[in-house]
Amino acid sequence: MLRIIIWIIMIFGGSIFGYYLDYLMFENIHQYIIPHIVSLLIGIFLLLLVMKISKNTGRTLAKYGRKGKLKRMQTNVLAKQGIYKYMRHPMHLGLFLLPLGIAFLIGSPSFILIIAPIEIIFMLIMIKLVEEPEAINKFGEEYLNYKKQVPWFCFKIKCLKELLENVPKNYV
Repeated sequence: MLRIIIWIIMIFGGSIFGYYLDYLMFENIHQYIIPHIVSLLIGIFLLLLVMKISKNTGRTLAKYGRKGKLKRMQTNVLAKQGIYKYMRHPMHLGLFLLPLGIAFLIGSPSFILIIAPIEIIFMLIMIKLVEEPEAINKFGEEYLNYKKQVPWFCFKIKCLKELLENVPKNYV
């Protein structure tokens, strides 16, 4: 629940603060329609990528990270298949695009150039300080070995291709 509140604060707070900084730094920026249309289209594209990556990584976790009956969004097995064989945090890689997508969607240069990068750095810090220790506590030595073999993120073509490849909803 706390993470959802943090996300809401980041998105809405970033939007409001971005508009405020735009007002201070770029007086008349919101008058021009063409840059806003381009920005809107980029924002829509980025948000669609976020949804696709979240859907694919969520389905991969559901397929490989669960044994038995669990509540939705919970795992009890360390997923090391699918995209998780290439990177430890593929869903976060997609979520890094969320602040940028919102920033482009609302057309705020301050949000795009200042606030979104700060929020992405904040997310990296949260992965290091919260997500990784939680995974170590949950999976122990198995996660420590996985951590030695698999990087946080992978930007190779084969990794990105797998990240964007559709994962079927119905599994055996």
